[in-house]
Amino acid sequence: MKVSIITATYNSAATLADTIRSVKMQSYPHIECIFIDGGSTDATLKIISELQPNSVVVSEKDQGIYDAMNKGIALATGDIIGILNSDDFYAAPNIIERLVALFESENADAVYGDLDYVDAVDTQKLTRRWKAGAFKRKHFLYGWMPPHPTFFVRQNIYQQYGGFNLGVYTAADYELMLRFLYRYAIKVAYLQQTMVKMRTGGASNQSIQNRLLANKGDRMAWEINGLKPYWFTLLAKPLRKITQFIT
Repeated sequence: MKVSIITATYNSAATLADTIRSVKMQSYPHIECIFIDGGSTDATLKIISELQPNSVVVSEKDQGIYDAMNKGIALATGDIIGILNSDDFYAAPNIIERLVALFESENADAVYGDLDYVDAVDTQKLTRRWKAGAFKRKHFLYGWMPPHPTFFVRQNIYQQYGGFNLGVYTAADYELMLRFLYRYAIKVAYLQQTMVKMRTGGASNQSIQNRLLANKGDRMAWEINGLKPYWFTLLAKPLRKITQFIT
């Protein structure tokens, strides 16, 4: 099976080399790299051309990171699609090999795993650990979601159920996983391994305003899918992060 890995970039020169090297070190050979760039003015495109010259690259203005991801999905030719942010990197050389094996053995539509948050400068320093745990559909009602950078999906699922909804702000990844896993109940498998290391400082947590927009987007994610959460579901979602500091 061929795996397409999409990376959205915008002035990502400071961290992108780590991202690319983590893909190049993968033991699995059938990987397509797609970079959707928002019109970088730094050395981002030069780094891509030097470190990953055979990749697919599009550089143009877009409507934000989820628009870029949708563009990448539309270009992907792989059987499986994963998304790796430009400041994240794979935790080990066997990540793609192991997840492809799980797709095949479980006949899964999607695979996810665990994620480590690391210091933005010293990436050897662990700050939080997101152990996703085995999937149960009802867990969404208790504020659960898998780490999106670890979420790999068969291309035909995107074709059948659509890509990212740009109208739910920074909750677009949550809405997509809620739609796939909870509304349509696709078959998913859990890879019990740290798949991705993420530098701290995500978009939804950069300010109180962004956090409020994320909470509004979470609520909209349920509404637009015609789903009803428990009264405490959206309160439980951010509270679950507390357990990530207990490593």
